[in-house]
Amino acid sequence: MSEKKIISTTSAPAAIGPYSQAVQVGNLVFLSGQIPLDPQSMEVVTGCIETQAIRVLDNMKAVATAAGAQLQDIVKLTIFLTDLEDFTVVNETMKGYFSEPYPARSTVEVSALPRGVNIEIEAILALPTSG
Repeated sequence: MSEKKIISTTSAPAAIGPYSQAVQVGNLVFLSGQIPLDPQSMEVVTGCIETQAIRVLDNMKAVATAAGAQLQDIVKLTIFLTDLEDFTVVNETMKGYFSEPYPARSTVEVSALPRGVNIEIEAILALPTSG
């Protein structure tokens, strides 16, 4: 088995449980789910789903950067929403962060998320190869 490398940055919220912000195995990085927490205050960002999605994606960007990658290197996203009515707004918000070719993605509605937030996104990214 490949050795695990823990990815951590103060530019994204600290883990609020027994997990890492991200774990690298080989050229893959598995990003833990990000919720709309402000990295400095560790408080939930309130407001509309667009505001919350922006915070989540900014947090993901910080973790990807700490791994030596960028959001465009994400190959798979899983989005958890407490209300699928927010799906269209999240799609539109993502267009500001991703361009074609888009990552593979799943979106599911869940009954609740940590800290009572409305959105959580986790990801898998493939580190860029040199050469």
